[in-house]
Amino acid sequence: MTRRLLRTPVTWIVVAVFGIGVAGAFYWFQPWRLFTDTVVADTLSTVPQPSRSPFPSPAADIPASPAVLAEGTFVTHEHDTSGTVRMVRNPDGSHQLEIEGLDTSDGPDLRVWLSDQRVRAGTAGWRVFDDGQYAELGKLKGNHGDQVYRLAAGVDPTAFRSVSIWCKRFAVSFGAAELAAVPS
Repeated sequence: MTRRLLRTPVTWIVVAVFGIGVAGAFYWFQPWRLFTDTVVADTLSTVPQPSRSPFPSPAADIPASPAVLAEGTFVTHEHDTSGTVRMVRNPDGSHQLEIEGLDTSDGPDLRVWLSDQRVRAGTAGWRVFDDGQYAELGKLKGNHGDQVYRLAAGVDPTAFRSVSIWCKRFAVSFGAAELAAVPS
């Protein structure tokens, strides 16, 4: 009876459709990424601390240096996420976002986004970052470590209030950080 069942065209069609469905699910969800890690070790800016010396050096001896404009700490959304971020103005006037000590899950199609949305804790914050204005800085380089993303010339860093590790495929935030201005 089993031999006869496998010979019918309907059975082969069902097996083929099931196989295509399983292959599609594996492509879409990429479940193996829950078990993969990529560590990145980009060089972060060295930002000088304000001098407390009673005899400051002459201004001519102080080279132009990077300045931190805003910073924040990641909160967890869809996946456990930790680390810090800071928006840095480089001596040449360009800007970059620096992520330090990132620790999150790997996932399909992860991006780094600047957003004008506020960071909300818990499930209320999972899907808000594409509701307003956002700028994609690029694909997430890795799910662990230190990373640097340069902002394109037309991106105004003051127009954004948060950073999200955004899963573009499922339109959900893995984690996000509110950018708080740093007094100069």
